[in-house]
Amino acid sequence: MLDLDVIWDEGSIPESQRDPLVVLLEQGISAAIVQAEGPEDAEVSLTLTNDARIRELNRTYREVDRPTDVLSFALQEQVEEEPDIFGFEDSALGDIVISVERAREQALEYGHSFQREIVYLAVHGTLHLLGFNHETEAEKEAMRQKEEAVMTFLELRRE
Repeated sequence: MLDLDVIWDEGSIPESQRDPLVVLLEQGISAAIVQAEGPEDAEVSLTLTNDARIRELNRTYREVDRPTDVLSFALQEQVEEEPDIFGFEDSALGDIVISVERAREQALEYGHSFQREIVYLAVHGTLHLLGFNHETEAEKEAMRQKEEAVMTFLELRRE
């Protein structure tokens, strides 16, 4: 079961559209966790923000001074020196931050709905929380297959 905390850090999405969007986001994040064989119980914090704020986060945490579409901050990353603790499982996967401005621009650029784009970014961010990456071509392909499987399941295909 997913415990999703959505933080509305920007106000361009009208109140009347927020609940239906949260339902789609929950479905996407839950499906990504299942697709990636993640934990049955998971906590995710999702912040919907603007380009200025995500640029600040990108500069601070990635040393890249430009806005991006999505950032993920995993809490479950394990380093080699870290021992496995028998029976310990923390359901908090981490934080996802999405630029609503970028999502709108990319939806127009790719010719599909804003809802499809923002859910895709949430799915992408969730896979990062679960350890997926796209540094190599093989990693990128594995991640893309999972993303597309989720988007197809949700019937949010590219138009």
